[in-house]
Amino acid sequence: MTFPPVEEQLALLRDGIVDLVDEADLQKRLTESCAQKRPLRVKLGIDPSSPDIHLGHTVVLRKLAQFQQLGHLPIVLWGTSTAMVGDPTGRNKTRPPLTREQVEQNKQTYREQVASVLDMNRVEERENGSWFDRMSFMDCVTLASRYTVARILERDDFQKRFAASQPISVHEFLYPLLQGWDSVELRADVELGGTDQLFNLLVGRELQKQTGQLPQICMTLPLLEGTDGSQKMSKSLGNYVGVREAPSLQFQKLMKVPNTLLGKYLMLVTDVLPARREELLHNQLEAKFALAHAVVATYHGDEAAVACRAEYDRMHQQGGLPDHVPEFVADAAQLKDGSLWLPAALALAGLCSSNSDGRRQIEGGGVRVDGAVVKDAKLTLAAGRYLLQVGKNKAARVVVP
Repeated sequence: MTFPPVEEQLALLRDGIVDLVDEADLQKRLTESCAQKRPLRVKLGIDPSSPDIHLGHTVVLRKLAQFQQLGHLPIVLWGTSTAMVGDPTGRNKTRPPLTREQVEQNKQTYREQVASVLDMNRVEERENGSWFDRMSFMDCVTLASRYTVARILERDDFQKRFAASQPISVHEFLYPLLQGWDSVELRADVELGGTDQLFNLLVGRELQKQTGQLPQICMTLPLLEGTDGSQKMSKSLGNYVGVREAPSLQFQKLMKVPNTLLGKYLMLVTDVLPARREELLHNQLEAKFALAHAVVATYHGDEAAVACRAEYDRMHQQGGLPDHVPEFVADAAQLKDGSLWLPAALALAGLCSSNSDGRRQIEGGGVRVDGAVVKDAKLTLAAGRYLLQVGKNKAARVVVP
């Protein structure tokens, strides 16, 4: 097995990294890897606590894929046991427990989406249930003895909860030890995670030292803000771009990424090279097009990305409609004297969040009915079929029976 020159590997692996503990050790191991023709064992732990992933999840997956492209061995560790415990990182309360059945079901759908980033034929897949399920209660006590409460309380999220008198369950204290012990079982050379995972990664490094192994290199990557530009990407906040979302929806969402985050998105979720990223950022609109194209092409193919750009141009530059305009039929309970109130029609079609939101959109001049701007929020629609549009890129047809 041959590897690229060490400096070439380091240049790629450094890109986008926040914490690297430590770089001198990484360079040494890469050098030894080349000399011995032995790939590094690079670990990423994934707790399948939800069925779907978004672009925020792919940031560390893409770094793992870079190690794979360089010839190293990615280890995807499914946290079939730790997912049932629940990672307390960044939480202000205890996570609700998952059943084994939920974890397994999530793992299957999660794996399908991970395969869009990694070549799963060249991945070592493991489950930490294979060792934790065999442990006795006294084995867990022994593991717990390897770390002090004072060290565990160094975690910022634990400190905040403790100071605020918010409950912390004892099993949450064990989570960093469980994640750390995974690294011992796998004899990991490198472990990846988000910046919020640095404490857990360092626990693994310490436990490897205690058991006579070389301590793993810890690499963290930034947490990706959502399309709102402020908070971490999250499905619960509605600011996410899902890996399995329709290509047109992905494209539209990415065109709304704040200009201040374009460089970060291009670095963390695309393969656009650093020099090209710098060029693109001189023209923010072209940077958005490049970002949206790259992401859609990754998950749906280049042809879909080209089609999304054509649809976007038709809608935004030529005043056209998207290729697929959904249609909704009002039911009798929504009608009054045989007509449908326009704000209610907008809510029915999903073009606004509520009747009051629809009223605001109408009064603001952002609503068109069959191509004509309507500002009368009291307008009702008689029997017929109507094309409703809100803004430049939201459209639906509503049928009033």
